[in-house]
Amino acid sequence: MAKKRASQNARSHRVFGQARKQSKMFRAALYARVSTSDQQTIPLQIRALRDYAARRGWSIALQVKEIGSGASQRQLREKLLEAARRREIDVVLVWRLDRWGRSVTDLLATLQELEHLGVGFVSLNEALDLTTPAGRAMAALLAVFATFEREILRERVRAGLAHARQNGKRLGRPATAALHTADIRRLYRAGVSKSEIARRLRIGRTSVRRILGAKS
Repeated sequence: MAKKRASQNARSHRVFGQARKQSKMFRAALYARVSTSDQQTIPLQIRALRDYAARRGWSIALQVKEIGSGASQRQLREKLLEAARRREIDVVLVWRLDRWGRSVTDLLATLQELEHLGVGFVSLNEALDLTTPAGRAMAALLAVFATFEREILRERVRAGLAHARQNGKRLGRPATAALHTADIRRLYRAGVSKSEIARRLRIGRTSVRRILGAKS
């Protein structure tokens, strides 16, 4: 009798008496980045990312390979983000966090945008998986570090302004907000309001409006 009931449950896709939810076939975007002097690791990154996607049963909708040096602008990464905005992908896979983000602030801004778009994010080396509750809790820690980094940048800007004034130069406060130009524009494209952007980045709403107005 027990075997018969188990067989019936198996045929009806039920587990412990509850209907089993059919898993969604996620469309994954793979992002690999190397420096100009370290291009041989690209195949290693791509192979690891493809293997992980296969283990999770995800299809690969997009594969991006970017070559650059230092904290230079990640132009191909921006194309991947545009695919996320068009709802063409469900999750982004990277080999390591520093392959994706130029800084903690930049990393947090892009992760917030992906979260707003409903797109997951996985970094293999750090075992960071924002498709899970534990991963999202870890992302909250990144916000703390991003705030710390912004404070350091502000202190450097203040020191630079003070030094410039001592040398007779006149500089205004917009220099501090200008540090966040890329983050402001990215969050605004993701649909975050100007007041919320100002709150997240701890800058004035007037500065946010000025930077977005300059863009247009």
